[in-house]
Amino acid sequence: MTRLSKFTIMAMCMIGAPLQAHEFWIEAEDYTAASGTTVSATFRNGQELSGAVLSYIPARSARFDMVVGQEVVPVSSRIGNNPAFQVAGLPDGLLTVIQETTAQTLVYSEWEKWVKFTEHKDFTFAQQAHIDRGLPQEGFKESYLRYAKALIAVGDGAGSDARRGLRAEIVAGANPYTDDLSGGLPVQVFFDDAPKANAQVEMFAKAPNGEVEVTLHRTDADGRVTLPVVAGHEYLLDSVTVLPVEPALEGDPVWQTHWAALTFAVPQ
Repeated sequence: MTRLSKFTIMAMCMIGAPLQAHEFWIEAEDYTAASGTTVSATFRNGQELSGAVLSYIPARSARFDMVVGQEVVPVSSRIGNNPAFQVAGLPDGLLTVIQETTAQTLVYSEWEKWVKFTEHKDFTFAQQAHIDRGLPQEGFKESYLRYAKALIAVGDGAGSDARRGLRAEIVAGANPYTDDLSGGLPVQVFFDDAPKANAQVEMFAKAPNGEVEVTLHRTDADGRVTLPVVAGHEYLLDSVTVLPVEPALEGDPVWQTHWAALTFAVPQ
């Protein structure tokens, strides 16, 4: 039997807690890691690029991979590891770290919480759709899944982002560590193997002094949008898709949300 410290047990409780309304992201200790150093990254859940650090819990993870060059490699991590990602001996290039969670559930005890959430994440249609389905306005459940990616430069950081097989995914159209971003960073949002048109992208930008600015952007018909980025800042991009779910049993979730996240930094 594996013995866990009290801190690991606390982390397990936190990752299973109803933190759905907050963002989930992968945060690198250093987004521009020097050649030959150990690359570390943590799982985080919170708001405005500040929140709880979560340990690696296999039962909460559907996929934990890294992309080195063009090769997708499963990340070897043990229960309770924090940082969740800590790998040495990586070659120079653009490293992608991927974490897809298993489905978790959240209970909405108040209708106003659903209203606030759907307005924030830009699917207010779900309010009337909920009523039209004859669903209760209190005590209903939502299931949610997270699809997080982090782009980290190792050494020269050369390479490019691409689609990595996630159901909900944000793909960078330029390398934030090597390309000219004076005209902005182009990204494309995907869901179910198709570009997601007219999708809201929420961008969290953390300045060197720790201040965070939050802005909203919208994709075009091809799921593309160019985001204004600034050197010396860290970024989290977030885009959420909601789907109705027909419950098989009483008490099952009636909505499911899919959260795509992309983190990176723009060097000075």
